Amino acid sequence: MTNILKDLQPQSVLNYFEQISQIPRGSGNEKAISDFLCNFAKELNLEYIQDEHLNIIIKKPATKGYENCPGIILQGHMDMVCEKNKSSNHDFLKDPIQLRIDGDMIYATDTTLGADDGIAVAYAMAILADDSVKHPALEVLITSDEEAGMTGAKGLNTNQLNGKYLINIDSEEEGYILVGCAGGNRNCVTLPLEFTTSDKQGMLIELKGLLGGHSGSEIDKNHANSNKLMGRILNLLDVNFDLVSVNGGLKQNAIPRECDAVVAVDKNDLDKFKAQISNIQKVFNHEYKDSDPNIEIVVSETSYNNVLTDDTKDKVIKMLNLITNGIQTMCADIPGLVESSTNIGVVKTTDNTMTFESATRSSVGTRREDINSKIKLLAECLNANYEETDPYPEWERVSDSKLEQISIDVYKKLTGEIPKIITIHAGLECGLFLQKMEGCEAISIGPNTYDAHTPNEHISISSIQNVWKYLLVLLESMNQY
Repeated sequence: MTNILKDLQPQSVLNYFEQISQIPRGSGNEKAISDFLCNFAKELNLEYIQDEHLNIIIKKPATKGYENCPGIILQGHMDMVCEKNKSSNHDFLKDPIQLRIDGDMIYATDTTLGADDGIAVAYAMAILADDSVKHPALEVLITSDEEAGMTGAKGLNTNQLNGKYLINIDSEEEGYILVGCAGGNRNCVTLPLEFTTSDKQGMLIELKGLLGGHSGSEIDKNHANSNKLMGRILNLLDVNFDLVSVNGGLKQNAIPRECDAVVAVDKNDLDKFKAQISNIQKVFNHEYKDSDPNIEIVVSETSYNNVLTDDTKDKVIKMLNLITNGIQTMCADIPGLVESSTNIGVVKTTDNTMTFESATRSSVGTRREDINSKIKLLAECLNANYEETDPYPEWERVSDSKLEQISIDVYKKLTGEIPKIITIHAGLECGLFLQKMEGCEAISIGPNTYDAHTPNEHISISSIQNVWKYLLVLLESMNQY
């Protein structure tokens, strides 16, 4: 291990963060990190449970004087979104994350950092390892596969937990206490492909330079979606061309930053084609001059085997342009909060199909159903298959929550300021747990984290320290209520 973070505070937290950064832990590849947490619990002689979904529960008895306090569940997830720059050779199945420090920020090198939600794992490990921390009966719950569908949380047997207060550490703004979130699901439209031959010149269109971002918490930043922009490019082209393939994005819950299309252009139209691409880039650069100032479209010659039939090409272009995307509704009662959205995160061409994968969110279940129905109707119009998967419930704020009031009081005493109490448009696992754990209350907190789900993801060192202090005081104050 390189020990890049060894001189930073809080040292114990950042030491554990650097340790888990050495372990590949993309969604669906969590066996190593799950076993690592088991071994950690064994070394501390703590009771632990590893279930069939690789979820981990580690239990630590109450400190003396805290035996009669409501039990605390500290919760986060072990997996991370695996995004990287196109130029990177990083292999998320085997390579450690390469950490680097820039001022007050920790970054990875050309990849996602995994602070979402590795910082929760690090906080929990540091608390479990430190016998000087005062706390009620503690249950650390680290779930698997949160980023790809919350399957760990869905499969968790909550009868193994006794805590009354759940503190989720998966939010990204210091000074904010989250008390609700949107529900969501995944959609996949599968379009059968038909091919023919062509003698036109193969051309690769590379759309890049977009900023991307978290498709929930950053959907309101108006960042361009590379898959939607590629649809516009193909629709705007006024030359004789055939379409070979479209591939863009890596994760449904990340706003896609890059998209490639292979087309075959009549050789007599090549100059016109290049001129049109140049004009389209100018349009995009103007439209997104503030939110995505570095959009770039690069064209180059390439080879291909077959092209899509005209009918199939027409369906692909219609799908990319007409599929619902972005903010759909805003909350009427909470100014500035997105109520409903959808993100076409992945477009993928295989030997005989093209898939269009979206993540849909809403804090109102019927709004989400309406978005899903529109995508389904479009699929049916284009003779494509529609599949809906990985639903998770919204988390509705509980009125008169004692945990919420304790968290506000402690924050005020510690900082002299009043925290902001909010609900968010991103999905958190709290809704799933509260649905299964009657009488349990929850909040979500976390340090300042930026550009999650992108290779520019970074986290504030000073904010990690501030939230660490708050978390310790919050636990230590529980015997006062």
